[in-house]
Amino acid sequence: MATLTKHLMGHGWKTLLHTNLQKSSEVEDALKRIQHMKDVHGTIIINAEGTPVKTTLDESTTLQYAALIHQLTATAKGTIREMDPQNDLTFLRIRSKKHEIMVSPEKGFMLIVVQNIAEEK
Repeated sequence: MATLTKHLMGHGWKTLLHTNLQKSSEVEDALKRIQHMKDVHGTIIINAEGTPVKTTLDESTTLQYAALIHQLTATAKGTIREMDPQNDLTFLRIRSKKHEIMVSPEKGFMLIVVQNIAEEK
C-alpha cells in the first residue's frame, strides 16, 4: 500500500490529468497503471462539483463514492483551513475493515482510489 500512496501523492499523474483530461488515451493509461496495482478495487476521477468524469467501477458504486467522498473531502479541507488558514489538504486516506480509500484533491478535479485490504494470514 505504501507504493500506491507514494504514486498517488506524486505530481506526475496530477500533471497528466490536469493538462490532458481531454486526451482520454493518456488518462486511461494512467488509470490502468493504478488499477493494476496490487489490491486496487477501483478508481474514480470527479470534477470540482463532484460529478464522476472517469471510473473503473459500476455506476451506482461510482455515484455513491463520488458524492460521499466529495462531501467528506470538502469537510476535511474546511477543517484544515480553520485550524490554519495558510494550510491546505493535499491527500486524504481513510481505512476501514474492508477498504482503504485514498483521495488526492487537485484544483478542478479529484482522484479517488479504492483499495481492498489484504487479509492477514
